[in-house]
Amino acid sequence: MATYTLPELPYDYAALEPVINPQIIELHHDKHHAAYVKGANDTLEQLEEARDKGTWGAINGLQKSLAFHLSGHILHSIYWHNMTGDGGGEPLAADGVGDLADAITESFGSFAGFKAQLTKAAATTQGSGWGVLAYEPLSGRLIVEQVYDHQGNIGQASTPVLVFDAWEHAFYLQYKNQKVDFIEAMWAVVNWQDVAKRYAAAKERDNVLLLAP
Repeated sequence: MATYTLPELPYDYAALEPVINPQIIELHHDKHHAAYVKGANDTLEQLEEARDKGTWGAINGLQKSLAFHLSGHILHSIYWHNMTGDGGGEPLAADGVGDLADAITESFGSFAGFKAQLTKAAATTQGSGWGVLAYEPLSGRLIVEQVYDHQGNIGQASTPVLVFDAWEHAFYLQYKNQKVDFIEAMWAVVNWQDVAKRYAAAKERDNVLLLAP
C-alpha cells in the first residue's frame, strides 16, 4: 500500500487564470506533483529492501531521494491550497486574519517589507527552488526561507505556511524565462485565509520542540 497519495486540487484547472493558465496547473499537478509522490513511495520501498537484505551501498542516494521527493510532495500540497482565484491583496483584520497581519508586521516591520523579501527570495533561488514564509518556534516569529531543489536554507523546526514555487515547470509555459514576473503575479492569488490557518496551527504546535536549557 502506498504511503503517500496525490491530493486532489481544491479548484479546477482554470481557477487561477490569468495568473496561471489551465495547462500549467494540469501539468504541474497531474505530472510533476504526481512524480514526487511516486518517487517518495518508490524510495521507501527501496529502503525497505535495503534493510531486509542488509545492503547499504546506496544509502546516501536513497536518503537524498527520499528528502527530495517527500519535500516536493509536502511543498506542493501546501502550494495548491495557498492559492485561490479570489485571493490577493494583503491580510487584514477586517477579513478575519488579523493575527497573521500583526505577525507579519512584527516580524518584518511592514507588509511591504515582507512582500519584498519573499519576492526576492523566491526569484533568486539558485536553479530550481521555492520561496517560503515559515513559522519559527524558537523565536515565535515568522521568517522567510529559500528552498533549493526541495532541500536547503531552512530552519529545522520551522513550519511552512506560504510557499512560492519558483521551479521552471511552475511558470515557463506562460512566463517563459521571466521568473520575477511570475513571482510578482503570484501575489494576486495568495489565499490569506489558508495562510492564516496554517500560521495558527503552527503556533499551537510550538511546544513540541524540546528546547535546550
